[in-house]
Amino acid sequence: MAGRRRTAEATFQSGKGLAGLDQHQVRRWTSWHRWVTLAMLVHAFLATATAHERAHAPAAEDLIPLTCNEIQHLFTTLVTQPTHTAAHRLRWSNCRRRHQARSRTCHYQRQAVYQP
Repeated sequence: MAGRRRTAEATFQSGKGLAGLDQHQVRRWTSWHRWVTLAMLVHAFLATATAHERAHAPAAEDLIPLTCNEIQHLFTTLVTQPTHTAAHRLRWSNCRRRHQARSRTCHYQRQAVYQP
């Protein structure tokens, strides 16, 4: 049970950051219940979309897999606030993921050198 606490805390933190779970002022139980339900549905959507993408998308060598944060960002910029074209946003996402993959590789190489 002690090992599951960290997972639950990480999931709660992710829900606060991605879905706005902590951005409601509680005045009535009904409004709080609606807000928490909506936030949990959003977080479940992001987690499901991430798992589906990782299972069905071909693994690109120079890109990291899509994360919940990246899917949330793409959803926001493509659906709710379309200020640029979809092609522009997808190119930007690929560039960002490629940069993150390079950073992760360099970090792992640096850590391998410094380990005794």
